[in-house]
Order: sequence, then structure tokens, then C-alpha cells
Amino acid sequence: MPGLNKHYSLYLDVVRFLASLFVVLDHFRQHQILDDISGRFVPEIGREAVIIFFILSGYVIAYTTEIKQQELKDYVVARCARIYSVALPIMLLAFVLNFMSNAYSNPALAPSYQVAKAYFYIPFHLLFLGELWSLSEVPPWLIPYWSLSYEVWYYIFFATLYYLSSYKRLFFGVIVFLILGYKLWLLLPVWMSGVLLFRYQNKYPLGIKLARLGWVFSIVALVFYKYSNLDHYLHMLGVSIWPFKALPLGSASRYLADYSVAMIVLVNFFCARYSHFSVLENFSQIIRTISSYTFTLYLVHMLVISMWLSFYLHDPLSVVDIVRVSVLIGLSTYLIGIVTEQKKLWISSTFDRFFSQVFRAAGVFRNR
Repeated sequence: MPGLNKHYSLYLDVVRFLASLFVVLDHFRQHQILDDISGRFVPEIGREAVIIFFILSGYVIAYTTEIKQQELKDYVVARCARIYSVALPIMLLAFVLNFMSNAYSNPALAPSYQVAKAYFYIPFHLLFLGELWSLSEVPPWLIPYWSLSYEVWYYIFFATLYYLSSYKRLFFGVIVFLILGYKLWLLLPVWMSGVLLFRYQNKYPLGIKLARLGWVFSIVALVFYKYSNLDHYLHMLGVSIWPFKALPLGSASRYLADYSVAMIVLVNFFCARYSHFSVLENFSQIIRTISSYTFTLYLVHMLVISMWLSFYLHDPLSVVDIVRVSVLIGLSTYLIGIVTEQKKLWISSTFDRFFSQVFRAAGVFRNR
């Protein structure tokens, strides 16, 4: 991120890409791409990786609004371009591939009811409505899409608080907050912690030695958290104390565990800010390039896994099969990323023209 300490910016890019890899590996285990024996050597931290994404998302939003001084229209255009440049083509591809699987493969892996009613579900998913209140819907073969249904609405909620003033902030903020529903309320503190991290990261500076010690401590804390099964205990505790049994927690059922992970990640990021990891500069070009495909990898890997399992009899004991599906994921990420990650400028200009007309028609000329 331009404008940030270069070492820290590179560090966040590395973490972002590693988080996407951990999500992929988690799905390798869940879908038996890896057998049970080899799977035990793969860290099961896909959920923790999503929490990292949430905190990074809040951090980046705070950064872009404060440092870049974006107007409301610029904010909307930037967020739409970032999300739809990747989510739209991959979601449409998911519907097409799912249709092909349902038509030519037996059995189909994804629910065909969404494909049968694509006229409804495509707009539904483009508006990211799948996790509001008690809803629990993701596009076919795109399990990771659930997190976008949180993140996009957090963008909207933040915009009402940051760009609107006086009674408008209260009025529209309350409306959006009510739309979010209880699941998004539960994980909102995680996302907002990224905003607070950016706002207060310079208030209590650390020396390099103390920062690196704190950074190591956060890594050890995460390892202990996982291998002590504290995550499972907190998951069960959160479900048991949830007072509204008629309201399913769904994707938010790990909220207590998510709060714990968020605290560890915040310590890690805060300490990394002052750790001066200058060695990363030696790999800056490759880090920037690879990390630019993170979002695409996050979504597209499940398409590849689903197609692979739908049309090919996978052997989790075969190293060759595991390598094949891994190469397919990498190649698909690169090829689709050329369209998604690398074409954001064209999409951004399209949204810019559209929202210029919308804001002009609405009589909005200032952000405050």
C-alpha cells in the first residue's frame, strides 16, 4: 500500500497471500484432496485466515479514507471496482461450470436449485445478501464467498459513519445496521478492529527489539491456540451460550474464537509495524506481483477443486493427483487473474462514469 512504511506494507502483502494459501490448504483437507495422514501435517487455520482478511479489510478502508482522502463517490467506485472485478466473473463462471457438472457429471457436487433459478440467485449474490440475518447462501462451488457477504456490508456501514454527518449518519447508519442482522453484528467488532488499529498504530510506538519480541509472541500464541484446541472449546462455548436458539449462528458460530484470533492478529500487526522487516525489500517485486492475485486465488480455488472432484476420480494418496490439482489452481488463478486483478482500471472507469451520473442526479456534490 503506497504511503505506508514500505517494510510494513510488504509484510501485510505477504500475510494476505499466506492467508489465502491457508484457506486453500484448509479446503484441501475438507474435500479430501489430501488423505488423513498427510492432512495432519497441514495447519487447519482457514477460519483464522478469514479473520486476518477481515482485519486487513478494516485497516485498508481506514487507510484509503484517511490517507487518500477519498470522496464518497471515489470510495464507492474503488470498493465496487475491487469487489466486482473479481467476484462478478468468477461467480458467473461458477454458475456455468455448475450447470455443466449437473448436465454431464454424476453426481453433481453443488445445489442445482441456484442454477435453475439463476435469474434470481445471480442478482442475489451480486448484492451480497447471502449472510444477512438467518440467510445462509453462497454461489455454487464458491464456499469462500460467504465472507464477502460480510465484508461488503461492512463497507456500506462504514461509509454511513464516515461520510455522512449529523442526522443523516444516525438515520442511514441505523438502517444499514438493522439490515446487517445478528451474524454480521457478531463479527463487526473484528472488522472494526482493523480500523482502530490503523487509527491508533502510531500512538504507542515500540522499539525494534520489543516489537520483534511481541511479533514472535503472537506467532507462539496462535500456535498454542490451535494445538491446545482452544478454538474448538470457544466454538462450543459460543454456541452453548447463544441465547437465541431460534436464530442459527451459521457462519458466525465461531464468534468467540474469532475474537481471540483477532486479538492475536492485532498484536502481530501492531508489532510488525515497528519490527522493520527490511529483508522483505529484497523480494518486493515478487511479493507485490503474487499478492495481487490473492483475491482471485481465494475464490477460484474452490471452482477448480469442485470441477476436479466432479469430473475426475481423485486419489488422495497419489502425490501426482495432488500436484495436478495444485498446478491447476495456480494456473487458473493466473489466467483468471489477468482478467480480474489486472483489469481493475477499466472496471473502475466504468463504475466512475456510472456513479458520476448517479451522484449528479441525486444532487450529491460533497462528501460531508
